[in-house]
Amino acid sequence: MEELHPSHYPARRAATLVQNYINYQVGTPHKVYLFGKVTQATLEDIPGRGHKYHLKFTLGEMVKNEIMVNCEAQVFYPTTGENTVPEVEYTFLGDAGKNTDEEDNKFYESLKSMKKPLKAKKIPDDYGYIPPELKPVRHLAIVASGYVIWQHSSEKTCYNMAWVENVKQVKREDDFIELDYNVLIHNFVSSQDMNPCQIQVLWHPQYGVKVKHYKRQLHRKQ
Repeated sequence: MEELHPSHYPARRAATLVQNYINYQVGTPHKVYLFGKVTQATLEDIPGRGHKYHLKFTLGEMVKNEIMVNCEAQVFYPTTGENTVPEVEYTFLGDAGKNTDEEDNKFYESLKSMKKPLKAKKIPDDYGYIPPELKPVRHLAIVASGYVIWQHSSEKTCYNMAWVENVKQVKREDDFIELDYNVLIHNFVSSQDMNPCQIQVLWHPQYGVKVKHYKRQLHRKQ
């Protein structure tokens, strides 16, 4: 087991992957986690299989930015086999943040009751501004992008969603909200590497976020 300096990139990249994974698992239009800092990290080399990172780190909460959450996680990057999607396990150490059911339900009802399906572009706009009513829409894009990032990450990548190019709501006969996003996902390892991605998202406050379909694979660096 090799001790890693908490500020070194391998530990930060693995923790950022966990942050995106957590967002997809438990994020909502009113709860999105941001990477804070790594406080402890070790690297385990598993011969013939891959590398496993053991991490302790903090997360900030984007909507209620005064909240800091402590987290413990393990990330296994397989180096062999057909499936090279990282395996992620995590545990919140203490409070995971405010319950957002009330805000999420209000947002859900507002989308369901719209006379015309939602359409928007450039979130944020060219000046960095996000209208308040579109902030939950952007948060859902971040949550859904967490799935794509998880599926395409490796030890050499560090992805985050940067921008919503456009979004439109798809009318449905059931209780789910469907949003069709075009987003840009940024790989911080290569500062110019911006990956366009179309993501079709299903959301319901009771069942969470599911990625129905996505197109345009991210570049996996080996």
